[in-house]
Amino acid sequence: MQEKAMTVTQKETVFFRIEAWMGRLLEGNQAGREKNTIAVLDGVRALAILMVIVFHINRMTGDNLWDWRGNPLASSVSTAGGTGVTLFFVLSGFLLFMPFAKSLLFKKPWPLVRVYYMRRILRIWPGYYVSLFLLIFFLHPEYLQPDHRIDLVLFLTFFMDSARRTFRQLNGPYWTLATEWQFYMLLPLLALAIAWLVMRVPREKRLQAVIWCLLGVIGCGLLVRWFGLYYLDHPGPTWIPPLLFRGIMFLFFGITGKYTEDFAVGMLISACYIYAQQAGDESRFVQRWRQISPWLWRAGIVILVFSAMWHFNAGEPAWPFLNGLMPVFSWLSEMVLAIGYGACIAAILYGPAGLQRPFAWNPLRWIGLISYSLYIWHLPLLIVFATYILPLFHIANHFLTYLLFWTWALLVIFPFATLFYLMIERPFMRLGDRWRKGIERRHKEKLKARELAKARAMDVALPASREEGVSV
Repeated sequence: MQEKAMTVTQKETVFFRIEAWMGRLLEGNQAGREKNTIAVLDGVRALAILMVIVFHINRMTGDNLWDWRGNPLASSVSTAGGTGVTLFFVLSGFLLFMPFAKSLLFKKPWPLVRVYYMRRILRIWPGYYVSLFLLIFFLHPEYLQPDHRIDLVLFLTFFMDSARRTFRQLNGPYWTLATEWQFYMLLPLLALAIAWLVMRVPREKRLQAVIWCLLGVIGCGLLVRWFGLYYLDHPGPTWIPPLLFRGIMFLFFGITGKYTEDFAVGMLISACYIYAQQAGDESRFVQRWRQISPWLWRAGIVILVFSAMWHFNAGEPAWPFLNGLMPVFSWLSEMVLAIGYGACIAAILYGPAGLQRPFAWNPLRWIGLISYSLYIWHLPLLIVFATYILPLFHIANHFLTYLLFWTWALLVIFPFATLFYLMIERPFMRLGDRWRKGIERRHKEKLKARELAKARAMDVALPASREEGVSV
């Protein structure tokens, strides 16, 4: 009995040591970085990547854990993991808009655009291009042939989401990186347009003005999605010259749209969060947010379950009461998903400790930290397992097959993603942080020198003006 107690204690000690090690790594990763890191959102990001992995493993094992006729609700929820992509989009809109929201709402310096672009490049390019070249070299050498030259150019320029020949090809998740990258490029311009509109508004009404602008962005995103889907279904002649029209569709819609409305939902929550931070914990705005957080969480979960049922009904007629909504599914369902995820994120940010605690758990935050590497590599490595390793077992039981896929994920995919993060991602992230500090320091020195020169010029002008009897 005593030996058994010691074994349990040892196991708990090992577990807590691993968790503490992850905590130290997380702190070391954030050392010297911007102070607006939100720990619970690391856990939310982890949830997003885990949902996507669940989705792909379910698909590769036939989506047959449940018979949808006997349990359509479980089938709806279990097959909705692909919507983790929407959660990624909402998170990106939230996090990247934060520095711009500070400038829009308060007297804060406008973010240096060259710093923004430099950090985005160092965050996305190294992992993406290394994975792209490795996948082409080892698994898809056909992309080096002349007949795939255009495809390769689309992958190299982050437009693989805009042509059917590259959409969800080579590596399925790549198309979302194209959508993310295009949003990154657009965001500073979009923020400048919002600034041009709201800078004429009194500061006490600035939040409302920003919210209205972002609601307009959501509306434009929905309009573009409807327009693009309509012309994909009705590819007839238009009043726009055909070549120009194809160019517009390529840049602004692609195959499934650019998901602008999802990013804008995150931006809207970001603006409210920045305003709440500046207002202070005792402000009425924050207190009200805390009061409604449990209701936001419940509403978000209800919306997400409804969305899962709606998405499932698009493939299987499991929910007859949703049949009347199917005509608007293609252009409106993504917006409903974004609202559901946005409500949950808003609830977590100022929710009770019991709601925040799971998302701040160190192992979950660590998964969030390596989520980019996991996102890039999980599907190719799952395909390697399904193609070369699983057939060796000759297993007919789909539950055992499902278990083997997850064993492969835990023993191979997660360690590989961790190694890829440590070797490829993190060095370039730290390089970006060092460059950011240097650029911002030089920028502050330049501003200080400019102010000093202006003050000296005023000091010289004042005595001269007194001698001449001119009032300054």
